Amino acid sequence: MKDMPIFHYATDEEIRKGETTDIYFLRTKQVLEAKRMTKVHAYAEVTPGKLPRGWPWGILCGIEEEAYLFEGCPVDIYAMPEGSVFYHEDYRGIREPTMYVEGPYGEFCLLETPLLGLLCQASGVATRAARVKKVAREKLVLAFGIRRMHPALSPMLDRAAYIAGCDGVSSLSGAKIISAKPMGTMPHALIIAFGDQVKAWKAFDEVMSNDVPRVALIDTYYDEKAEAILAAEALKKRLYGVRLDTPASRKGDFAEIVREIRWELDVRGYERTKIFVSGGLDEETIGILSEAGAEAFGIGTAISNAPTVDFGMDIVEMNGKPVAKRGKLSGKKQVWRCPKCLTDTVQLFDLPAPKCSKCGSKTESMLKPLIKKGKIVAKLPTPKAIRRYVLEQLEKLTLEV
Repeated sequence: MKDMPIFHYATDEEIRKGETTDIYFLRTKQVLEAKRMTKVHAYAEVTPGKLPRGWPWGILCGIEEEAYLFEGCPVDIYAMPEGSVFYHEDYRGIREPTMYVEGPYGEFCLLETPLLGLLCQASGVATRAARVKKVAREKLVLAFGIRRMHPALSPMLDRAAYIAGCDGVSSLSGAKIISAKPMGTMPHALIIAFGDQVKAWKAFDEVMSNDVPRVALIDTYYDEKAEAILAAEALKKRLYGVRLDTPASRKGDFAEIVREIRWELDVRGYERTKIFVSGGLDEETIGILSEAGAEAFGIGTAISNAPTVDFGMDIVEMNGKPVAKRGKLSGKKQVWRCPKCLTDTVQLFDLPAPKCSKCGSKTESMLKPLIKKGKIVAKLPTPKAIRRYVLEQLEKLTLEV
């Protein structure tokens, strides 16, 4: 056990070597090697199962990691660009590939488990974040959920949340990977350490640099409205915002509390002081609190512990011949998308591009080269570029089927 890391996670090398795979893939490789079949040429496509909770669409995340997972492996990979909207099926009910791997099956069979793991959780997080941002619109959304998950995952979780629409992230590691500054306010612990809200708020104001917004946490000891007034009187015009946390633990109508705070701040001349809400929020509660006057949201578990997307990988062509297990459609495929309405058509790879079935527009191919003979050939965009791409797509989508 001396060589084991003290925290329970796999290293980059272990993942790339397939040491995090399921045992039956290792046994498959052993059988293929014994029978001299490691070079059989397989085409395997990655498709999503039905999306969680009836979601009509998902946001694809994890493609950059897939590129590094397969770098050096003698395969070709085509994939949708990271941040792409994807569906369980196209408009005709044909299961939609988001990625495919083509090459000697014995060379990549050990990587199926990590391949799926890199997509399933990250895409679930990204999809939930996109849904939240769709409801919040122009209002600030921050990812606050890393404390609910294994700390080794914090960069992945915050990156997935950010590229799908969150405006910022709270973790130091997450902010580093998206090349941004971490964003947050203050914990209850700071106020309890001082034993007095006003002393804590003033100390925060005195110590923090001017580029840190003065957002006072206002639900530690007193009624939220009373503490909001105290904060305004204490920090005056330096008060950027007030934050209400743990709404699930409060009695009464939380939206009504937000309305009261907004009113009391406004009548005292603090119209520009923002109301920040966090704790137990999701896309439904955000809509209600936004209408009540909340202007910024910290989203925790709803995003970081979002339901995973059940991607699966299936061989649908072997040695150039179409094959498939029950419930799957054989043959190499391409996904064609209408850029205007985001309607998809799935058809065999070599067929010409179809017209959009919905609006008649030209369609574009979505499965694009990522790896060629083990070499990364796609440009891997920055998190900011992916985020812009996601937000552009969100303008054309609805939250309902």
